[in-house]
Amino acid sequence: MARAAGGGCRKEAAGWEGDEGQCDSGIESLRSLPGGRDAPAGVEPPVPAEEPPEEKRPADEPPAEERLDSSYGSGALPEALPRLPPACGTEEPPPAAKGLSRRQLEALNFVSEDGDTLVHLAIIHCAPDVALFCIAHLPREMLETQNDFFQTPLHLAVYLEQPVVVEALMRKGVNPGLQDRNGNTPLHLACEQQYLYCAQQLLQGTAEPPEHHQDLQLQNWQGLACLHISTLKGNIEMMSLLLQSGANIDVQEGTSGKTPLHLAVECCNRRAVQFLLLNGAYVDAQMYNGCTPLHLAVCHRDAAIASILSHSGADTLLRNMENETAQDLADGNDDLLALLPFDDLKISGKPVVCSE
Repeated sequence: MARAAGGGCRKEAAGWEGDEGQCDSGIESLRSLPGGRDAPAGVEPPVPAEEPPEEKRPADEPPAEERLDSSYGSGALPEALPRLPPACGTEEPPPAAKGLSRRQLEALNFVSEDGDTLVHLAIIHCAPDVALFCIAHLPREMLETQNDFFQTPLHLAVYLEQPVVVEALMRKGVNPGLQDRNGNTPLHLACEQQYLYCAQQLLQGTAEPPEHHQDLQLQNWQGLACLHISTLKGNIEMMSLLLQSGANIDVQEGTSGKTPLHLAVECCNRRAVQFLLLNGAYVDAQMYNGCTPLHLAVCHRDAAIASILSHSGADTLLRNMENETAQDLADGNDDLLALLPFDDLKISGKPVVCSE
């Protein structure tokens, strides 16, 4: 009998039949596993008394019908893998670790041509029961395997929002600080996708082992830390979670030195600006070119945010590398100029405002 892709067996789909209870996985590289053999036409294959010997795949066997894609967003669905728990199409209960057969151990240690382990594939194709089975029986080092895109199973579990798998991997003690080909850790992806529960799972239990402590200031290849990403998304709950977990509120991104407050101003997000200021963000933080958040607010002609910054004590006379103050940039805009003092006189570093 044949069943739909992603859930069951496919009779003679790849030119061979497995032992009783075994189904064709649809994965080309798994054909090298022992047990697959062709019977001559019209002849009933004998039932072996014991495990049949390994045989090489015939040279004229047709190629695999599909190739698994390990990149984010893969949509291909695989056939069930041989002799795995019920989630993969067999009806046998999951065996205990010490009761695994040689063939099952080989399947658990399978690595595809894209560098994906069986855990990667189970997560990609939304088979959490298979993923949890593998996590329970594989050593931590195998669970930290990075594929050709430098993705670990934890990256994929977060990206595809599978918090149960995320929790199981974290309990196993995998390293949450490994970076993919874009420099993103799983926490970067959780912030990008705004998966708050996955982020909570990643930020819990990072003390074991101690060398796997989550570095909240770690930047991806775009120079962004997790707090930068959540600020750009305007996700106040995620920002709050990161700050409670120890993120530096004034961390500078790597390309221009912007702090989260700079980014919130650039996004014209008044709520994020107020949130950061209330939580202690430095109002006069300067980028690499010397611009403060107030410089950016004036450049964007955002009088409302400029007012918030001014009332929070922003220094209107700080100069950037172009020797410009916020007043200089506000020239010609009456709404902004009304917020800024005109005297350059300072006492103890604070500008003196002349009253009428």
